[in-house]
This record gives sequence, structure tokens and C-alpha cells, in this order.
Amino acid sequence: MLLLSLKRISANVSKLLLFSLCLAAVISMTPKTSAQRQPNIIFIYADDLGYGDIGCFGAQAIKTPNLDRMAAEGLRLTNFYSVAPVCTPSRAALMTGRYAARMGIQQMHLSNVLTFQDKTGLPTEETLISEALKARGYATAAIGKWHLGTTAPYRPTDRGFDYYFGIPYSNDMQPSMLWRGTEIIEQPVKQETLTQRYAQEAVGFIERSKGKPFFLYLPHNMPHIPLYASDKFKGKSAAGIYGDAVEEVDWAVGEVLAALKRLGLDRDTLVMFSSDNGPWLNYGNHAGSSGGLREGKGNSFEGGQRVPCLVRWKGITPEGIVCNKLTSTIDLLPTIANICGTKLPSKKIDGVDILPLLKGDMEATPRKYFYYY
Repeated sequence: MLLLSLKRISANVSKLLLFSLCLAAVISMTPKTSAQRQPNIIFIYADDLGYGDIGCFGAQAIKTPNLDRMAAEGLRLTNFYSVAPVCTPSRAALMTGRYAARMGIQQMHLSNVLTFQDKTGLPTEETLISEALKARGYATAAIGKWHLGTTAPYRPTDRGFDYYFGIPYSNDMQPSMLWRGTEIIEQPVKQETLTQRYAQEAVGFIERSKGKPFFLYLPHNMPHIPLYASDKFKGKSAAGIYGDAVEEVDWAVGEVLAALKRLGLDRDTLVMFSSDNGPWLNYGNHAGSSGGLREGKGNSFEGGQRVPCLVRWKGITPEGIVCNKLTSTIDLLPTIANICGTKLPSKKIDGVDILPLLKGDMEATPRKYFYYY
């Protein structure tokens, strides 16, 4: 009888051990919830990239394997709009979730784009994504083109970013200056290696911040004119120097994705990619393609404000989904606020929460309309 009881106990222990192993395997494959860890947020922004300039949006002469992989592993938003067809107002809207007109910034005119001579910037009474996430304990970095003010209190490190590296305005403005924090470290900027250095800085920030949630804002200067590419990419694209610059931005995206995978952060990180406005068509073969849409940068027709957008959030966003619902850059702040458990600013927010779309609910219609100015 004793031997029989011992056999039964041994069998039960074996079953319990097998069940525990199976449960552990299931838990390890289950996406972490915000209660376990707040997700990392990465937003990669191209400058003057057209709707038709990446492979998954129809480009043929320009090869973008990493962006195409993002689309295959996530969501492609095909009716995604920038608030403005020029730099400063489009970035102000992205950062605040508000139409730039509410901040006294004309959304249409190049004359409203900040230069290094301006002593103003994005109004300090506005709450930025970086400030909201920093208040939630996020490590924050901006690497690339800022274009929302170069003097205190308008600089990136004044506006919720722990770290800044980049040119604080458009790369065609002189003098070209590369900043680390608030210090000028290079003048003039060696722009041939700029995209490469942005990628290195981005990966370095991810490595330093892997132990806590982080927000990485990565607004590339390319493919804004003047166009540059490193020796590795120069002369390699069938679309000339413009294609070279875009293909190097695509490579930089690949470096970020590879770092996430190597550090085990793939499933903890929401990665988004878009452009601030459409292509600067005045520059001929130094400009991109609006993919058949009318006009480009500086114009409120579709080609000026409808931009490509990709979202990859492994375990949350279904793979290979195409979403035709109306969405905009101003939707990012309220969506991120919901995801990260952050309160919305008290001011009127024009963006809407598009998390249902990111989760693959194509029946949802969070945005009913979008204003052009």
C-alpha cells in the first residue's frame, strides 16, 4: 500500500511539474501588460518624405527593406495626415496633439518656419509628449531635427527631453550646427555621416535606457535638401542622391529594430514611422514622389499633408494589416497617453485615441473629420 501511494504521489508531482512548465511557457509568450511594464515608445520622423517614397507605399526605384518589414510585421496607415505641409507647425502639432493654428502658428506658410535667428519657439504653456512621459518616469531623448526653438526655454532639454543630439533646425539653414544637449559640438556639420550618427546615438540611448521605459523621438534631417548620404549609400540607389538618402534612413530604422531585438525589447516597444509633410517638388530629381497625390510640400492638397505611416507593436498590433481609416499626427499624444496611463493636458486636444486601430479593430472609426488650414 505504501509503495502504491508513493507511485501516486510521484505521478501527481510529475503532472504538476508538467503543468507548471506549460503555464510558464504560455506566460512567457503572452505580451506584457502596462501593469507589468509601461511600453517603450519610439517615433521615427523623416523630413519631406513623400507618400510614394517607400516600397510598401509603391516606391520601385527606392529600396526600403526595413520599412517594408515594419509594414509586414505591423500596421500600414494609408490615410494618415500631417497637420501642416511645412516643418515647424507639423512638428508642433505632433508634439502637442493640437492643431498648430491653436498655438498661433500658421500651418501653411514657409514664412512661419523657425530659423536659427528666431528667439521664440513652441509656446511654453503647451504640454509636449516628452513632458507627459517624463512625468510618468520615462527616460526621454530627441535625436535629430528639432525645429521648435533654439533658445531657452524652447530647446529640447527645456521641453521634457533628458538628452538631445542633432541639428536644431533644417539642414539647409546656415550656419549648420550640431548640438549635444545645449552645446555646439560641430560647425559646420559633416552631413554625409549625419544619418549614420543619428542611428548610433539612437542605439546608444536604447542600450542605456533598457532597464526602464523610454521615449525616443528620432526626427531625421533627411531627405530634406541639401541631400547627403554616406559612402556606403552614395550612388547606390536607382533614384539618385534622393534615393540614396532615403535608403540610408531605412538602414537607420533597421539599426533601431535590430537593437530592440538584440536587447529583448521587441515586444515591449511601440515603433512608429512617418514624415512631417510631403515632398519638396520644386527641387526636381532632388525631391521625392507624392505617389500620385496632388502637389507636395507647402500645399494643402493631398500630396502636401498625406504622408506614409507605419506602426509595429509586436504582440499587440496584428501583422500585415492595412488601415484606411482617417488618422493624423495629432492622434499620437492621446493614444500614447492612454497606452502609458498618462493624463491628457488640460487644454483642448484635437487628436483622438486610435488605440483600437493599432490593436487591429478595423471596425473602429475614432476620427470623424480632419481640418485643413
